[in-house]
Amino acid sequence: MTSPFTDFDLMRDLRQDGGKIVLLVMDGLGGLPAALGGQTELELAHTPNLDALAVSGSLGLSVPIRPGIEPGSGPAHLSLFGYDPVRYMIGRGVLEALGIGFRLQASDVAARGNFSSVDGDGLITDRRAGRIPTDECIRLTAKLREASAGLFEDCEVFVEPVQEHRFVFVLRGEGLGGSLTDTDPLAVGKRPLPVRDESGSSEGARTAELVNRWAAHARDVLADEPRANSLNLRGLAQDPGLPLFPDIFGMRAAAIAVYPMYRGVASLVGMEAIRFGG
Repeated sequence: MTSPFTDFDLMRDLRQDGGKIVLLVMDGLGGLPAALGGQTELELAHTPNLDALAVSGSLGLSVPIRPGIEPGSGPAHLSLFGYDPVRYMIGRGVLEALGIGFRLQASDVAARGNFSSVDGDGLITDRRAGRIPTDECIRLTAKLREASAGLFEDCEVFVEPVQEHRFVFVLRGEGLGGSLTDTDPLAVGKRPLPVRDESGSSEGARTAELVNRWAAHARDVLADEPRANSLNLRGLAQDPGLPLFPDIFGMRAAAIAVYPMYRGVASLVGMEAIRFGG
C-alpha cells in the first residue's frame, strides 16, 4: 500500500495559503486504569482547558503507520508532519544529535548512546546506569571525548551529553555509511552486541568496524566508574536529507519542545526549534 504522503508534488498542489495552525501533541498521554481506582491518569486529572477544546472540536483517529503497529515517538511525529515514516526511516541518533543543536554533516554517522552498568563478567545489570544525573553525564562525556581524541587517523569522534544517561555519539569522516545495527540487547543479563552492517557495502563494513573499535575503547575508559561503567549505542544513522516542511506545505513552522528528540524531528524537517523551559 502506498501512502499519499509520499507524493509531495500532490501535497504542494493541494496546499492553501493563509491561516494558522497550532498542533498540540501530548505524546505518551495514554495510560491504564489499574493503579488509580479504575481511572487513567487523564481521567483522574483536572483538565478544564482540554475539556473545553474537546467540546468545541471534532474527534478523530490518526493511524501514524499502519493498523496494529505501535510507532516510536520519532516516526509518529514524522507522520503527523505529513511524512511517510515507512519511506523515511530516520535513525534515533540523527534525531538526538539535531535535538541538542549538533550540526550534522552529510557523511556523519550519529548514534543515541546510553550509559549502562555491567558486572564483572561484562553482563548488563542496568541498561540506563540507574539514570545517572545529567551532571554526571556531562562529566562522563567529557572523559570519553578526551580519550577519543586522535583515536582514528582519518575520522573524528564527537561525544556530547543529552540528559541523564543519554548522550550523542558522532563519527565524522569520508567513506562512512551502511545500515548499522544497535549494540543494545534490550535486556539485562546479556553482553552488549557488536555493531553489524546489513547493507553489504564497503562503507558499511568500514563504519561498523570503526564504531566497534570506539565502543570497545570507550568501555575500557569507563571500566573504573562505579555505576556507568559501560555503554550502548542505538539508532546509528546518517541525515537522510528530507524534503523540507516549508517547501512542501508553504508554511513557516516552529516547534516548542523540551526533550531533545522532539526538537530533532522539528529541525530535520526544517522547522525552527524553539528552546523553552530546558
